Amino acid sequence: MPFGCLKPGEKKEYNSPTEITDKYDLGQIVKSEEFCEIFRAKDKNTLKMYTCKKFLKKDGRKVRKAAKNEIIILKMVKHPNILQLVDVYETRKEYYLFLELATGREVFDWILDQGYYSERDTSNVIRQVMEAVAYLHSLKIVHRNLKLENLVYYNRLKHSKIVISDFHLAKLENGLIKEPCGTPEYLAPEVVGRQRYGRPVDCWALGVIMYILLSGNPPFYDETDDDDYENHDKNLFRKILAGDYEFDSPYWDEISDSAKNLVSRLMEVDQDQRLTAQEAINHEWISGNAASDKNIKENVCAQIEKNFAKAKWKKAVRVTTMMKRLRAPEHQSAAPAAAAAAPGAPNPAAGAQETPQAPSEASTAPSSTAVSNSTSTEAPAVEAAAAAAQPPAEPVLHAPGPEQPDPTSRCNGEALAPLPSDTGEEQSG
Repeated sequence: MPFGCLKPGEKKEYNSPTEITDKYDLGQIVKSEEFCEIFRAKDKNTLKMYTCKKFLKKDGRKVRKAAKNEIIILKMVKHPNILQLVDVYETRKEYYLFLELATGREVFDWILDQGYYSERDTSNVIRQVMEAVAYLHSLKIVHRNLKLENLVYYNRLKHSKIVISDFHLAKLENGLIKEPCGTPEYLAPEVVGRQRYGRPVDCWALGVIMYILLSGNPPFYDETDDDDYENHDKNLFRKILAGDYEFDSPYWDEISDSAKNLVSRLMEVDQDQRLTAQEAINHEWISGNAASDKNIKENVCAQIEKNFAKAKWKKAVRVTTMMKRLRAPEHQSAAPAAAAAAPGAPNPAAGAQETPQAPSEASTAPSSTAVSNSTSTEAPAVEAAAAAAQPPAEPVLHAPGPEQPDPTSRCNGEALAPLPSDTGEEQSG
């Protein structure tokens, strides 16, 4: 029986909060995301550390739906490259999810700290992710939000595995899916074009990830004026619909033809012609010896610094507004007073939940595909017809975590550059 479902007349059994505190010590909030708060938790008996995600039921139907969905999906999966669900508790007021704790770095951080980085290193990362995605797809699960910030090293050991996190947008493919969601720069053409879609969207996203890891550049970007969000998104989506990307010189001059071939076959506009995850695993660049050992660290690092250090966080208004919106009762979410809480709020009549977006996050496109440890944004719908490619209509900002310093150089591994944010809220069907 699906999580949270009851037979007629059956009484709901809730966990007591003391059941949780008897077993776990919950630390302070590590960060707040769109639907939940994230804590570190320690098992009092084993002293093992976990990640705890707490969803507050009072935050609304979408939050409750997101919690139930993530629980259902994570209970189905068991794979070495997917963070495992360990414990679930439901009280009258909250859902608590306890998951494995990944203590390693995000992929970008790992690259920037290496002295030597080659195609073969990238191939090893992509292979692990592909194997996890092929497993998910065998269960008819679509992740729908694969991106670099959702790929982390499990620990800090030299040969640590890569794990996929964040399954709040994952969905069972019972027939083709229609709700557009995800991170704009990683969206497949069929999502941008508001067509029905399925598992191939994950393979497109893996092509985007591979492109970035090999060049330090995103495949799709637009250099529209910083404040011109609408035209930026419109131009970005038109390029995605057309598959308008290039293997630019000099960034791709040293990259093997085999790598370019795999990227091209993953970022095939026609989803019926796109490689599946299992087919990609069998590609010579993944399973053979086609990936080059040549050191590409210098070029990739230089482009990462150039593209992903452009974000200038403007948090003052966003922090206040985001926290106010995230913790507002559901019935107030579309109220005119709340909608007018900050400049750029939506028309109350539209019932949209929107907060202002920092110019840096939606403007300089190369920066917008990257990772943020501090803030993130959600786009519940991509308002893009196949011909017109309109931008997402309702950007909603996540609550930020601890503020990070301004970007600085990381080729020498001395400082962490905050990377721009993500979007990906599912629009309720």
